[in-house]
Amino acid sequence: MLAIPNQYPKLTPIEYFAWEEQQLHRHEYINGEVYAMSGGTQNHSRIALKFGALLDSHLSNGNCRVFNSDCRVKIVETNDYTYPDVSVSCDPRDRVSTQYITYPCLIVEVLSDSTEAYDRGNKFFRYRQNPQLQDYVLVSSQEIAIDLYRKGDRGQWEIINYRTGDIVELQSINLSFPIEQVYRGVDL
Repeated sequence: MLAIPNQYPKLTPIEYFAWEEQQLHRHEYINGEVYAMSGGTQNHSRIALKFGALLDSHLSNGNCRVFNSDCRVKIVETNDYTYPDVSVSCDPRDRVSTQYITYPCLIVEVLSDSTEAYDRGNKFFRYRQNPQLQDYVLVSSQEIAIDLYRKGDRGQWEIINYRTGDIVELQSINLSFPIEQVYRGVDL
């Protein structure tokens, strides 16, 4: 989904949370400014739902929790909040707040033409500030393609490109699956 800037005065985080509770649509909060989240396509919605269900099924008996796009992620050491399509936290510190998580180990963004540059650029830059994040997954909504950014042992990020026939490996939650699993029933 694309964040569209609004013409509102800068808000404090407390003002943002109070204001957003009164809104019909979600808004990301970056540097004191709110950005309306635009709607997605059917493919975007189906892929995010399938990915979240796959993760939730895999993690249902453990301490990790899977969140959909209604859950904010607080950017570490800032007062910025985003809405990824899917996120996973295994960190007990994320059980304290009911309004957001701060320490996801995995974030999934479903790409579209309008969001791809932001998701690969500034949004990923913000997410990388989190020392707990291990896997950042970018999923195409137009073809069978997943790009996985994985943090290495020394903190460097590597990219792994998965395409038709590949087995996706998410080390952060010890899950491997055929890439086609998140695209079943999706018209590309």
